[in-house]
Amino acid sequence: MTNTQVDTDLFEPARLGPLHLPNRLVMAPLTRNRAGADGVPGPLMATYYTQRASAGLIIAEAAAPNAVGKAYPNIPAIHSPEHVAGWRRVTEAVRAAGGRMFLQLEHGGRIGHPDTSGLVPLAPSAVPLPETIHTVGGRRASVVPRAMTLEDIRSTVADYASAARNAIAAGFEGVEVHAANGYLPHQFLAQGTNLRDDAYGGPVAHRIRFTVEVVRAVADAIGPDRVGLRISPGNTVNGIEEGDTDRIYPALVEALADTGLAYLHLVFADPDQPLFHRIRRAWPGTLIANPALGWGKDLPADGGRAAGERLLAAGADLIALGRAFLANPDLVARLRLGAPLNPVRDRYMMYTGGETGYTDYPTLQLSGSRG
Repeated sequence: MTNTQVDTDLFEPARLGPLHLPNRLVMAPLTRNRAGADGVPGPLMATYYTQRASAGLIIAEAAAPNAVGKAYPNIPAIHSPEHVAGWRRVTEAVRAAGGRMFLQLEHGGRIGHPDTSGLVPLAPSAVPLPETIHTVGGRRASVVPRAMTLEDIRSTVADYASAARNAIAAGFEGVEVHAANGYLPHQFLAQGTNLRDDAYGGPVAHRIRFTVEVVRAVADAIGPDRVGLRISPGNTVNGIEEGDTDRIYPALVEALADTGLAYLHLVFADPDQPLFHRIRRAWPGTLIANPALGWGKDLPADGGRAAGERLLAAGADLIALGRAFLANPDLVARLRLGAPLNPVRDRYMMYTGGETGYTDYPTLQLSGSRG
């Protein structure tokens, strides 16, 4: 893939490192809170992902790389043999259906609670989340995280690498390091959550260091062509205040441009914003773009197809859609045929347990509708 594509169709085949993708539609990682309390994926998760195997690539939902990184109840993890075995059942089912999967690695950082993980959360600095958080006991006031020591940083980087090896053992094609949406690497990048005065805080070169070290450690562990990185420039979700968005992201991208990563995944990508084009020019490899469809707004009738096509024309290589895949297991076929899309049901059902709002969305009653 190159950074000069124009007039590319969403349904054209593509290459991602050694992978052959049947189309350019990526199922974005979507937290669904359907794992067991111990973080082990169950049969229902295998059904959910298998239903969506026609995506060019599935990036499976955020999985915690260690115990203290668990952000919310019933999210999956990837730091024990039981986690590996549970995920292997998912990947085997998806592969049998013709699909391909990466696993997103997410450390919550300050987004965590002792009621959920049994541990005081860790963060770059002792700056709490400025809002309540969902725990196993309901909504709770956030707690002040413990500022990470240098040993905490070293061991956390090692945990990411170990989690990546576990993901490969579980049958994933690769992993995505989640450095977006206010989670731990994003907390290091942002001025509002990183008040450190050591080599991991202060100047831009210091604030990108943790993310760079994590990505390089993961790449060393499983090979760079099995590793992606997700970023969300300018995103203020989870109380993030970056302060210097236009400086921090070009520096981060340039620091990793020589790594040979499988992809860079840009959240809320907008081809009308200059930063999108700066990142596209600076990144020599595959760019996955997740269109800016409006945080908390209703999904457009086309599920984001028009926005995705604009991003392809602006230089993106693959297009990641989230809610559209959530509500439409056969999204690729529906978009290809111009068929109506299922609307997303009550948002509460996105994050509660069970089949309702998860595996019970209807598919088209057509033969040969897989795309």
